[in-house]
Amino acid sequence: MAVRRRSRGGSAPPGRSGTSRRVAGSLVALATAAGVLTACGGSSGKTTLVWYINPDSGGQAAIAKACSTDQYTISTQVLPQDANQQRVQLARRLEAHDTGIDLMSIDPPYTAELANAGLLAPIPEAEQATLKDQSFKGATDAATWNNQLVVYPFWSNTQVLWYRKSFVQKAGLDMSKPVTWDQIITAASDNGGTVAVQANKYEGYVVWINALIAGAGGTLVQDASKGVDADITINSPAGEDAAKVIEDLSHSKAAPPDLSVAQEGQAGSAFGAANGAFMVNWTYIWHNYDATQPDVAKDIGYAPYPETVAGQPSRPPYGGIGIGVSSHSNHIDQANEAAACLVKPEQQATNGAMTGNMPASPAGYQNQQIQKLFPADLIKLFEDSVDSAAPRTVTPYWSDISGAIQSTWHPPVSVNSSTPQKSATFIQDVLTGKKLL
Repeated sequence: MAVRRRSRGGSAPPGRSGTSRRVAGSLVALATAAGVLTACGGSSGKTTLVWYINPDSGGQAAIAKACSTDQYTISTQVLPQDANQQRVQLARRLEAHDTGIDLMSIDPPYTAELANAGLLAPIPEAEQATLKDQSFKGATDAATWNNQLVVYPFWSNTQVLWYRKSFVQKAGLDMSKPVTWDQIITAASDNGGTVAVQANKYEGYVVWINALIAGAGGTLVQDASKGVDADITINSPAGEDAAKVIEDLSHSKAAPPDLSVAQEGQAGSAFGAANGAFMVNWTYIWHNYDATQPDVAKDIGYAPYPETVAGQPSRPPYGGIGIGVSSHSNHIDQANEAAACLVKPEQQATNGAMTGNMPASPAGYQNQQIQKLFPADLIKLFEDSVDSAAPRTVTPYWSDISGAIQSTWHPPVSVNSSTPQKSATFIQDVLTGKKLL
């Protein structure tokens, strides 16, 4: 379900306005029947701002408390684990004009969709300038729609290549130089190891596919501003290079047994097993094994994301979160003030230190809370990876594009040289209404 209707004065995409009105009407009825929550003030008149957060432990609740004031308290409610389910919950409630959401943590690919539908309140111009000055360029790009920042960049995540030092020593692989996917798959296959990735039928798999294609010099989509008329470019030599990596891994001895259902957690478990060798995963991995598998923690090495094509710089995945203010909040001014506090570099650092989700600002990286937790060369690798990362296409139609890719590239063992062409055709058919997901 894509949320494309503009709530304030805009027009729906050609041929879809009737459907959008019907969907919105149904959502209003559902929300009314369920009983819409309302952000309210207590008997003292103090406002409670409700922030819907990611299911990450501790950090967001801590900074919500730190940013509460005499005028308002920021309370938190947890969104579902799955990113697409987060989108569905927020979209349904916002389309139903639910005033029970003031602030929300939004995954980058869905920012344009919610903004295009008029569901995000504008960020004050003065605050936009501050955010642009303090944030990584990749973070502001992911937070921008129609040349305006529409969410507050909160944290910026990236993936690197994690490896077991004992394994690469046994395999004789020099990790001081860039390595390719072919090299690590071969090394793992020849020496009894695994290469852990995210390849379940979910958004994380598309993140991997996007990074592989970008690393080969390609894109999924061009001219995304054209909406359904955007150029679908996944069927390209770069798409074929990406398909070959997935085909090679899925048919190799290096493929973990749970490859086709692996998300971040399963990949982490495979990497922590006795035959764990390599893994691509987010920044939190550095401290993931400290308490439960200290021997693994001591054996972790790190390197730049693998190259899709030898000699061509890799383009690691870009992830993160922006904080949006609901256009249906009863307290938009206070919510904007609260969001500005929540994304201050020191608050980003507090959240990063507690969750492993790295700040969206250089100043956040320089904060002592972060500096104490990670080696200097790993912090530098994170920053370099964010700078070179490949964000997913910014378009209100991302959910359709992502769903079409998942449908045609999963399971990984089915991927071959014809997959990019099949994928391009299906994406186009979905966008033009010829086929349904």
